[in-house]
Amino acid sequence: MASRDRETAPRQASRPVPVAAAPAPPEPPAEPMVQPAVEPEPESRWRLRALAALWLLLTAAGLAALVAGIVPWGPERLPEVGAVVVATTYVWALAARTGGRPVVFGALTLAVGIAVLVSDHEVLRNGAAVMTCAVSAILAVVATVPAVTARVAVREVLVAVLVAAGGGLATAGLEPTTAFLRFEYVTLAMALVGCLVVVYRLGAGLHGLGRRGLFIVVFGGVVLALTLAYGELLRRYGAASLVQGVDEGIVWLRERAGASPRPIVAVLGVPALFWGVHMRARRRQGWWVCAFGVAATTPIAQVLVDPDVPWPEAELALAYGVVVGLVLGFVLIRADLAFTGGRSTRGRRGRRAEEAAALRPEPSRIDPLL
Repeated sequence: MASRDRETAPRQASRPVPVAAAPAPPEPPAEPMVQPAVEPEPESRWRLRALAALWLLLTAAGLAALVAGIVPWGPERLPEVGAVVVATTYVWALAARTGGRPVVFGALTLAVGIAVLVSDHEVLRNGAAVMTCAVSAILAVVATVPAVTARVAVREVLVAVLVAAGGGLATAGLEPTTAFLRFEYVTLAMALVGCLVVVYRLGAGLHGLGRRGLFIVVFGGVVLALTLAYGELLRRYGAASLVQGVDEGIVWLRERAGASPRPIVAVLGVPALFWGVHMRARRRQGWWVCAFGVAATTPIAQVLVDPDVPWPEAELALAYGVVVGLVLGFVLIRADLAFTGGRSTRGRRGRRAEEAAALRPEPSRIDPLL
């Protein structure tokens, strides 16, 4: 027994001691599933396109009635009816574009317009004209889409100009009797505040501003204040020779070119809109830049109400302002790309690569933004 135990003891001692298996490495976390964008159903898409076609038809009919009043042709009150139709379609489009209730606001606008036509009260007429002008200026801005290239940005500025011009015809068709200077300031203030409220929602509130957006808002406000007050400041604090030189230059330009550019349109409104739609394709702060585009769309919607300036001269001044503003906007875009993109955006190949990377999505022109 003892010998058997001695024989088995070395065997048991030589057996390897089982070692605990090393823990398996943790599995990497599963990648999050990216849900694709929900495409609208074909039926709802066709319904949306049908509504957009109906909107275009009604707006075109209203504008035709307004043009008939300018010719003149047709019944005397035909332009007023056209103004109410255009105001109703514009309010409908603005509510639909900003995620509101277009049926409610469109019906309310139509009811107010009918009340204005039936009562023919001066206060109601002036209020309807102010509302139509402000709504047209805001709609002209929010109707734009992001522009990847400068050429597309030019197109979007022209779209905004056309929308605001249609609103200008409707505003003039209501024949407001208030003083133009008061009308000008009230409509510009309403359009700017309304557009900032819309942009506040589109830009995710103040959190979407960032340092760049905050600087843009402050700088835009300063430029707006200076362009509005430059005439008064020049008359009060400018030297007599400087004031005389400026007046002579304006007169010379009007004699040679037929009109002088509107400063608020050329210096602030069009450059802000041009640069804003270009920036929206890359950064959310572009909406805050676009908000100052009402400095261009509001004067366009006001132009036919000014009794002291002939229509051809006023329209020519706005056209010059748009051209100058496009040039300034192009300079702003190039400066922005140079500072933010560095050397990678230089040259044609660098610009093409930067444009290919500008893929910030937004809804199409007929879809709601919210």
